[in-house]
Amino acid sequence: MDTSDFSFVFLGQSVLKYQVPLDVFNTINHIYETKYSELKPANKQLVGKIEKEHSLFFNGDDSPRMTRHNNLPNNVLGWFESKFKHYLDWNKVETYNLHLNSIWVNTMFEHEYNPVHVHKGSLFTGLSSVMILKLPESYGVEYSAAEQPQNGRLQILGSANGHFANVDYQPDVKERDFYIFPYDMRHCVYPFNGPGYRRTLAANMDVQYDPIQNRGVS
Repeated sequence: MDTSDFSFVFLGQSVLKYQVPLDVFNTINHIYETKYSELKPANKQLVGKIEKEHSLFFNGDDSPRMTRHNNLPNNVLGWFESKFKHYLDWNKVETYNLHLNSIWVNTMFEHEYNPVHVHKGSLFTGLSSVMILKLPESYGVEYSAAEQPQNGRLQILGSANGHFANVDYQPDVKERDFYIFPYDMRHCVYPFNGPGYRRTLAANMDVQYDPIQNRGVS
């Protein structure tokens, strides 16, 4: 097939995937495991049906649900900021201000799950993320349609619709994967069966920008 007359236009929101450097990955896991008893529970401000949800960083307004704190070194915080900046630059967003709002860890056991939801920080505009820190050896028995496994899967739902639209993204995640997507992209995590646990991190970065100024940037 001759494709010399072909070009590509994407009209919609992007999900970008990165690989976490080993030093950042090991540092986060080490801090979570060694400081676990000191970490603030994050359940009150999250929708997950998960018992073990704990905050590593919060720089929003103090409230009865959460107060400001930081358990992460500057090099790790700087790495997060660099990835969020790359997302915006790749998507040709110009003239923005960033504010890292929150970072927390979810440890999911058998039958726990995250329902479909969106994120927000101090602003309603921003970027969220999922980092894969630990995975169980197996997600357990698929009760039906085993050829299309769903147990323990992350699913990110796009806002596009209509014929031929890609409306959702369900990656085959691996440890050290890091996915960035806009606050208003709905997403969920399905439950799994059996022993082991699934440990993930989420980070929210507020993005203040002028959508009119950025409209039509090429």
